[in-house]
Amino acid sequence: MSLTRQYIQRTHDILATIEQQEAAIQQAAQWFSQTILAGRMVHLFGSGHSRIMVEEMWPRYGSFPGFNPIVELSLSFHNLVVGANGQRQAMFLENVAGLAARILRNYDLSAQDSALIISSSGSNVVPIEMAEICQQNGIKVVALITRQHAEKSISKRPDGKKLSDFADLVLDTGAPVGDAMIAVPGLDTPVSPGSTVGGAILVNCIKAEVARLLTEAGQPPNVLSAANVVGADRAVTLFESAYDEHAHRLAKLYEHVGKER
Repeated sequence: MSLTRQYIQRTHDILATIEQQEAAIQQAAQWFSQTILAGRMVHLFGSGHSRIMVEEMWPRYGSFPGFNPIVELSLSFHNLVVGANGQRQAMFLENVAGLAARILRNYDLSAQDSALIISSSGSNVVPIEMAEICQQNGIKVVALITRQHAEKSISKRPDGKKLSDFADLVLDTGAPVGDAMIAVPGLDTPVSPGSTVGGAILVNCIKAEVARLLTEAGQPPNVLSAANVVGADRAVTLFESAYDEHAHRLAKLYEHVGKER
């Protein structure tokens, strides 16, 4: 079997794992839709390559407002690889205790909010503390991890706790330990990760279910849509209304920052 076919077969296994999590996907969608219907936002966070899942949720075509993408460049801007703003610094910073608190200090958190925290290993300090602080504020936390990999990973926290310890719900990408899925003859290290495939499928399943729930509640979302699907005028209208809505929702997260309630 070719390596291409092997990878495709492994993605079939990932799909099977995700299919078994349909009830959990529905639960996550319930929490997220409740947040959006309340006029609040679902906080999205991932460091390193987990940033990909944040941006897959919003903003992009086929997505809609109601989500707060928290993307820290110091933790995810590593395309330079080495030198200034390189990967070494990002990997160091994602294990600095207290950084999550400084990030979330920018927002007025509410128990009406919910959160999706992404970390394949579930063992790095910043995403763990993100989830911990969210829970302390009464926020429902959905963790997106790679279960097999996370179970074999060692937490960078002194107390040994992982992201799953601060999650109300855990979703599994279905990728293997180490993430890479393909063994190349003559090469002693596997290649071609699978967590991005599984994560993207999970995120978009949740997105679809949230859109359904919002529509059924009489508040259909303003979906960013391509002009060749809805027409040029409609696409512009949706684009502007979606971004305006995002701004209005985000304003609520800043309104009472630093004030006693």
